[in-house]
Amino acid sequence: MVVCLNSPYKYKAKLSLRQLFFGICCHAQLTVWQESGAGTRFVETRQRRIESKYNDKTMKNGKIGVTTENIFPVIKKFLYSDHEIFLRELISNAVDATQKLKTLSSIGEMKGDLGDLTIRVSADKDAKTLTVTDRGIGMTAEEVDKYINQIAFSGAEEFMEKYKNQAIIGHFGLGFYSSFMVADKVEIITKSWKEGAKTVRWSCTGTPEFEMEETDEAHDRGTTIVLHLSEDALEYAEDSKVEGLLRKYCRFLPIPIAFGKVKEWKDGKYVDTDKDNVINNVDPLWTRKPADITEEQYKEFYHELYPMSDEPLFSIHLNIDYPFHLTGILYFPKIHNNFEIQKNKIQLYSNQVYVTDQVEGIVPEYLTLLHGVIDSPDIPLNVSRSYLQSDANVKKISNYITRKVADRLQELFNTMRPDYESKWDDLKIFIQYGILTDEKFAEKAQDFMLWKNVEGKYFTPKEYLEKVKENQTDKNKTVVLLYVDDPVEKHTFLEAARGKGYDVLLMDGQLDNHYVNWYESKNKETRFVRVDSDVIDKLIQKEDNIRMSLTEAQQELLRPVFESQMPKDDKIHYNISFEAMSPDEAPVVITQNEFMRRMKEMAQTGGGGMSQFYGQMPDNFTIAVNGNHPIVADILSDAEKAYGDKLKSITKKIDAAVAEENRFEEVTKGKKEEELTPEEKSMREELSKKVVTLRDERNERLREIGGENRLVKQIIDLALLTNGMLKGKSLTDFIQRSISLIEK
Repeated sequence: MVVCLNSPYKYKAKLSLRQLFFGICCHAQLTVWQESGAGTRFVETRQRRIESKYNDKTMKNGKIGVTTENIFPVIKKFLYSDHEIFLRELISNAVDATQKLKTLSSIGEMKGDLGDLTIRVSADKDAKTLTVTDRGIGMTAEEVDKYINQIAFSGAEEFMEKYKNQAIIGHFGLGFYSSFMVADKVEIITKSWKEGAKTVRWSCTGTPEFEMEETDEAHDRGTTIVLHLSEDALEYAEDSKVEGLLRKYCRFLPIPIAFGKVKEWKDGKYVDTDKDNVINNVDPLWTRKPADITEEQYKEFYHELYPMSDEPLFSIHLNIDYPFHLTGILYFPKIHNNFEIQKNKIQLYSNQVYVTDQVEGIVPEYLTLLHGVIDSPDIPLNVSRSYLQSDANVKKISNYITRKVADRLQELFNTMRPDYESKWDDLKIFIQYGILTDEKFAEKAQDFMLWKNVEGKYFTPKEYLEKVKENQTDKNKTVVLLYVDDPVEKHTFLEAARGKGYDVLLMDGQLDNHYVNWYESKNKETRFVRVDSDVIDKLIQKEDNIRMSLTEAQQELLRPVFESQMPKDDKIHYNISFEAMSPDEAPVVITQNEFMRRMKEMAQTGGGGMSQFYGQMPDNFTIAVNGNHPIVADILSDAEKAYGDKLKSITKKIDAAVAEENRFEEVTKGKKEEELTPEEKSMREELSKKVVTLRDERNERLREIGGENRLVKQIIDLALLTNGMLKGKSLTDFIQRSISLIEK
C-alpha cells in the first residue's frame, strides 16, 4: 500500500491550522502512477526532502513533513463527523496497491505467481486494534519515507495542471492519515514486491514524531496497517461494526475483501469454518456490457441492493465514456403511499467505492425517486453540495441521465405499449414529478405521458383531446376535461356525467392536482373539472341552459328553510344556491369549488405559494338545491301552508318597504355622499333598517318551519351521504328517520 499526501499550500509561518488542514484534506491526493521510458515507476510531487538513503542505517527517528505540531488533533477535530470514512480510505488504498501489482504482472515487470490477493481485515477487541492487510506492491524504506513521512506542499492548481492527463490514485484525499481520527497509534509493516526488498516497520503515536525501522524479519509481500484504537473509537474493534462498514463502503470493490471466516451452527453455537467471509461482489452488474446481461440478472442485482423491496418495474443501464465517464443501473421501483421516504435510494460510487446515497445535485430532483447505482470517477467528492450543483461535469451527467431516462421511456412506449400501459399506474408518479420539476424532461414526456379514464383505457394527451373535444367543448370554446378521484365515493356524480355522454378521467394520484395545474398553464384552451365541483349542467356550460322553475321570491322563501337544516361543523363552511337542474336529478347536490379544493389539496402535498394560504382556510361546500325538483316544490308549498296568511301579510310589508327604499334611492341617486342632508341620511338608514327587520322576522319564522320539516333534513342528509360526509350520530339519525318515513 502506497500513500502520498500532497497539500496545495507551501509552508508559511502565518498559515493557520484550519487553512493548513483544509488544504491537506480537500486537495490531498495519493500516489501518482506514471509510465515513462524507464518503465513503470512512482512519481512524487514537489516536496521537502529528508536526506537519507538508508544505506548505512536500519533505524530512523524523525518528523513527518508538516508545518505544525498540532496537525493530528486538527484532523480529529475537523473530520470527526466523517470518522468512519477512515476504513473506506484504508481499504481503497489496499485495493490500489493490489491493482498496481496486477498491472506490473500483466506487463511482465513483476515475475512469478501473484498468489492470493484477498485483502484481509481483522478486529481484536481485547487488544483494541483493527488491522488491514493486503498483498499488493508494498513499499521500500525509501518509499515509506517519501509517501508517509513527507507531506508535499505544491500548489493545488500547479499540481493538477502537472498531472491532468495522468491517473491520480486515491481520488478521495483523506487517505492514510484519516486513520488518526480513530487511532492513538498507527503501525505499518510493509515489504515491497521488488527483489531483495526488506521488511519495513513504521509507527506514529498521533504526533509528527515517527519511528521507522528496516529489518530482515520474514513478511509476506504487501502492507499491513495496525490501528491502536483510541478510547472513544473502540466501537471499531467490534466485529458487527466493522463488517457493517465494510458492507457499506466496500461492497463492490474489485479485489476480494475478507473479514474473518464464514460461521456455521454447530453443537448449539456458531463456529468458524475454513471458508473466508468475503464481504464484496468483485464483479458488480453495472461493470458488465448490457448485451451480456439478462433481464433476470437485472432483477437479481436489484434484490441484492434492496433485499426487502418489491420487483422493480424496469431498469436503465447507463454507460458513457465521453465527455465524462459514467456507468450504472437505475431502476424504476414501485412507489407506495409516501414517496418522500423512498427518496435517496440511488447509491453513488467512484471506481466501485461507495461514496453516498445523497445524490441531490447529481441527478435531477425527480430521479431521486429511482433506485440503483451510479459509478463515476468524474464526480468531485468531499466537496459541498453547492459546489456539486455548479460543477460542469455534474451538470453534464445530470443532463445525460435525464435524456437517457426519457429515451428509455419513449422506447418502451413505442415498442411495448401494452406492457408500458400495464405498468403506468406505478410509472405515473415518476413522470409527473419529472414534468413538474424539469422543463427539458417535460418537453420529452408529452409523447409518453398517459391519461387513464374510468373505463381503464389509456391515452396520450393528444389522443384524449381528439376523443372528447366534440362533446366536451363549452360555449367559450374551452375543452373541459372531466375527472374523478374516487369512482366509488363519487359514483353519483360520475354516473351523471356519463348520462350526458361525457368521458371521465381517473385522477387519483398524489401529484395529480399539481400536474393538472401545470397542464392548464401550458394549454390555455383546456380546463380540468372534477365531476363533483358543480351540478352536472354547469360542469360544461353549453348554450342551451335549463330554465329555473322557482322565482327569485320563492328562492328567498326557501333559503332560510334549508339554512335551518344545514350541517354544523367548525371546519366546514356551507352555502346554499338554487340551481336549474333536470327534475330527474337529485333534489339536493353538494359540490365543492374546483379551484379552492385543488389549492387545499396541493397544500397538503407540499404545494407552495398561494396554495399554502388556501390550505389554512376551512373547506367550502355548496348545497345546491334543485329548483326544478318536485320535492323542493312540495317543501315550498308546506312552508307556505305552515306560515299561513301571515306570510302573505309580511311579504307585502317587505315588498312595500323595498319599494319605498328604491324610490328614495331613485330620488337621491345623483347626489354624492357629502351632498346628502342629515335628514336624507337618516331617512336612508331608517328605510334600510325597516327592510332588514321585516326580512329577519320572516326568515326567523321560516327557519322554525324548516327545522320542523323532516323532509328538508332528509334530502340534505342524502346529499351528505352521497359525498361520504354523513357519519356518526348524524348517520344513525338518518337511518332511523328513513325507517320512520318508509313506515308512513
